Amino acid sequence: MSSPAKHVPASAPQTETTPLRFVTAASLFDGHDAAINIMRRIIQAQGAEVIHLGHNRPVEDVVRAALQEDADAIALSSYQGGHVEYFKYMVDMLRERGAGHVRVFGGGGGTITPEEIRELEAYGVERIYHPNDGMHMGLVHMIEDVVQRAGDAAAKRAGSESGVLPKVDIDDEISIGHMLSAIEEGKLGDSELEHQRKQWKLAGKHTPVLGLTGTGGAGKSSVVDELLLRFLHAFPQMRIAVLAVDPTRRRSGGALLGDRIRMNALRSKRVYMRSMATRRQHAATSVVLHDCIDFLKSQPYDLVIVETAGIGQSDSEIVDLVDFPVYVMTSDYGAASQLEKIDMIDFAELIVLNKFDKRGAEDALRDVRKQWKRNRTAFTVKDEDVPAYPTIASQFNDPGITWMFANLCRLMREKLSLPADKWTPNLDTTLKEPRATVLIPGPRVRYLAEIAEQGRAINKSIETQAEYASKAQHYYEALKELGDDKLPRPLELYRNADLQAEADRSLLTLRQRYNAALKELSHEAIHQLREWPALYASVTADVNEYKVRDKVIRVDNYRESLSHQKIPKVAPPKSKDWGELLSFLGKENLPGHYPYTGGVYPYRRSGEDPTRMFAGEGTPERTNRRFHYLSQGGAATRLSTAFDSVTLYGEDPAPRPDIYGKIGNSGVNIATLDDMKKLYSGFDLSAPSTSVSMTINGPAPMILAMFMNTAIDQNVEKYLREDDARWAAAEKKIAKLYEGRQRPQYHGELPTGNDGLGLGLLGVSGDELVDAETYARIKKDTLTRVRGTVQADILKEDQAQNTCIFSTEFALRMMGDIQQYFVDHQVRNFYSVSISGYHIAEAGANPISQLAFTLSNGFTIVEYYLARGMKVDDFAPNLSFFFSNGMDPEYTVIGRVARRIWARAMRERYGASARSQMMKYHIQTSGRSLHAQEIQFNDIRTTLQAMYALFDNCNSLHTNAYDEAITTPTEESVRRAVAIQMIINKELGLNFNENPWQGSYVVDTLTDLVEEAVYKEFEAISERGGVLGAMDTMYQRGKIQEESMYYEHKKHDGSLPLIGVNTFLPKDHGGEIATVIELIRSTEEEKGQQIANVKRYGEARNALASDSLKVLQVTARDRRNVFEQLIEAVKYNSLGQISHALYEVGGEYRRNM
Repeated sequence: MSSPAKHVPASAPQTETTPLRFVTAASLFDGHDAAINIMRRIIQAQGAEVIHLGHNRPVEDVVRAALQEDADAIALSSYQGGHVEYFKYMVDMLRERGAGHVRVFGGGGGTITPEEIRELEAYGVERIYHPNDGMHMGLVHMIEDVVQRAGDAAAKRAGSESGVLPKVDIDDEISIGHMLSAIEEGKLGDSELEHQRKQWKLAGKHTPVLGLTGTGGAGKSSVVDELLLRFLHAFPQMRIAVLAVDPTRRRSGGALLGDRIRMNALRSKRVYMRSMATRRQHAATSVVLHDCIDFLKSQPYDLVIVETAGIGQSDSEIVDLVDFPVYVMTSDYGAASQLEKIDMIDFAELIVLNKFDKRGAEDALRDVRKQWKRNRTAFTVKDEDVPAYPTIASQFNDPGITWMFANLCRLMREKLSLPADKWTPNLDTTLKEPRATVLIPGPRVRYLAEIAEQGRAINKSIETQAEYASKAQHYYEALKELGDDKLPRPLELYRNADLQAEADRSLLTLRQRYNAALKELSHEAIHQLREWPALYASVTADVNEYKVRDKVIRVDNYRESLSHQKIPKVAPPKSKDWGELLSFLGKENLPGHYPYTGGVYPYRRSGEDPTRMFAGEGTPERTNRRFHYLSQGGAATRLSTAFDSVTLYGEDPAPRPDIYGKIGNSGVNIATLDDMKKLYSGFDLSAPSTSVSMTINGPAPMILAMFMNTAIDQNVEKYLREDDARWAAAEKKIAKLYEGRQRPQYHGELPTGNDGLGLGLLGVSGDELVDAETYARIKKDTLTRVRGTVQADILKEDQAQNTCIFSTEFALRMMGDIQQYFVDHQVRNFYSVSISGYHIAEAGANPISQLAFTLSNGFTIVEYYLARGMKVDDFAPNLSFFFSNGMDPEYTVIGRVARRIWARAMRERYGASARSQMMKYHIQTSGRSLHAQEIQFNDIRTTLQAMYALFDNCNSLHTNAYDEAITTPTEESVRRAVAIQMIINKELGLNFNENPWQGSYVVDTLTDLVEEAVYKEFEAISERGGVLGAMDTMYQRGKIQEESMYYEHKKHDGSLPLIGVNTFLPKDHGGEIATVIELIRSTEEEKGQQIANVKRYGEARNALASDSLKVLQVTARDRRNVFEQLIEAVKYNSLGQISHALYEVGGEYRRNM
């Protein structure tokens, strides 16, 4: 039961003590921020001030934050490997910078083993928490332990400190932090404070102070970040101090100091930032802020920026603290008359109307300008001269922010008499208003609600038609029984003459009613019923023959069991009732027939199970060997690739410890085109039996460009080897290119099955060895042949997984560029995006949310691509889907519902062809249901989830290895995971049948329940402005976190029984994690090899096209096709080089709380 908030007086005793200050974050290249988010909330509730940095934080970021914020402790989560190097590097850096007193706490589920925990704690980490600790202590007690330890250390430090003020040096960030803390905590005596104040006033009289205030959620932190980026760029010598104030919660005394998380500019050594809490004050600014500002002004900073807590209408306290107040607002202020109540419109020297892409923003700008004129009785001032500027700070390089910045500098120069040479930026301000990137045109933003309405209408129509069909059949059977001599053939109408003829009145009435009922049926319904007998016969005869592209396909319809029974591959309904049949045909139909509820193909491909060969660890060579090991003896090669976190975040391997530890862990490290060639060597990427799946998102365009070049160069190599003279000439040319330096090579022996294809052109690109015409021909042919999938789903990354590296708008633009390139070059067999629900489920979503969010993301991509001018049938076949299968009942029907909703929307809303209506989807068994406790039980869960997927006719399936809860899977565990699928496919008798779910009452009920639940979620998203509008308010992320918490709560209180985890526990080690297991880690040698390889690649290739990155940047700035240029750029540059070049033109991802 929740307790109501009590009124806490400002002078309450618990608020008098100095709160502990924590820095919280997830480690570098780690997007798992759900756990640390829960932890930081509990830490706040204990009365601490928390500076939350979010996910993907290098050690340097965390340590600098701890120094600048004068933190007592750091709490880190690390789930992606490399934790030993990461934590040791952090301890070392803290000691080097005079902050050895800062306590470091960590956790990482089962990925940090007890042995590693002991090693790290011996090195200087205060405590690493293991899931076993969570089982024994409980979450709240665990956090209480963290706070207790940090508090004891802080008290010990306070007791040992002398009363002498620290010597302050601008380059020693911890000394600035100590002094600010001394001011904030009242450690200076009255006489000392007065003395310091005089000195500060004398030293800092010329330093301008810029203050930003505004309503909560107006985007102040984003505006500050964009201003910082422009100050740093325009004035290369400028040093800036930032003070950000957030409110203290009076109930707990804790505070969330959340401004740092939004600011990418803080990486610069020229920026110092300190977060402060209001503590005992009601107001938006801290009582000691005045002294803190004066102190910072006295230091050699060129500018001090103050950002206050979000305020209401009447607060204008900041005006007294700063030289130049700025008010940040949005159009969400209500009626225009509300503007009269906002004091800051009177006092602000400049007004920023942010989020100008929102509805009503233009009207708001007009109203604000009017109000500004009224307040100053300046009615003759032109609108454009009013210092109110529209901006979209969330958009990288927004022209509105740039124009506002130019005017801010001008107004500060004029008001504060600042030197023109130091305060006049040289900027291109041709564009003065924000350019809102409209991905989905306004008239189409209700697309999800319309799809829901349409889906329900179709279901209603099918029910109505089924009723009329049943009536028509009953009339027909009655007329037949009565021996009507004018009876037409079934499903045909009586002639008009037969309805007025002189005949028995009852007979005439039956005829008329039969005709009336039949006329209620659509042409499609009548056609389906007429064709049904032939369709039924085709799947019940011994053999089915049909044509695909003029080729006759013969399929045996039965398999014989050991008991000599004929088991049907497809079992059709036996009902003869027209209504029941029409309902089945409209809602279900047989596999391969619209709406594809039962499956998109009439039969599974014989000799090709949906099994994927999954690998990814260490170097490209090591993963290549694993691929060849897994694909031995298989008719089809389906390679599913996992990349290490260094690659997932678009960086190059490097010796810096926080990067070094992650190279080749939990995935393969790919930094260059040569790496990609080695990874897939020995597999013909143009063969129809080969398909490659690459699970990567942020840097997907670069990785995909490397893959396409790999496939092209394989075919160039084949062409050269066809003629010995051609090959000899090519070898001679390559030898000359590498004269005096080592040529790239495949390290170690080639595995069985690897014939070396792809290795012949290591270190060179195919276009250097053949003439332009030959290369163009080979390239064109290759692009039409390659098969596979790249994930590249940016929408779900922003909602759930956190491997976004570019600004969302730029990343979506590149997704569109990839698809446009595929259309232009007829890439028909490769999926340009795998719209993924798997990672939404892994982040904690339930099956309904997973399905609804994934489908809504899919329809958003369709709407976006249509808005770009592409035709639906040119791109829809390149879209694939990727779901997780857990243990919940709804997972039984997740594929059925997805196929039905997708097919109907594509046909009825978008007018797409049959090929575009077929949803192709991949299933991966749930990673979230893999538990580190009783690890062997995971295979049982995976088997049941695999049965769900196969019975639901998924197009491909990846079964997780049981040990993935703790480590990268071993050969033994992967073999077992593949065996799960093979046993179901080869041995399980029911799986001889390909539509086992059809006809089940409970499956029908679940299908209808889930379909309706998805429509309701569509409407909820639509009310928030569609997927992109909902993402702005973090609707999806919030819902996923709620559902994750609900699951964790039920897991911990035992109301959700999990065998071996919270029930049916062994007596000797109940609920504990056993770690006697083979751990897969990349070796020192492998890490060193990758670092050396990328360095050599740069030395050999960068100079051959020194302007390639500049050309890429110009292409991006001009909004031309970036992917087209990436195809060229990867031939000469590494992944990290390209990422950093694109950050400059597309912007880095800005984290959310």
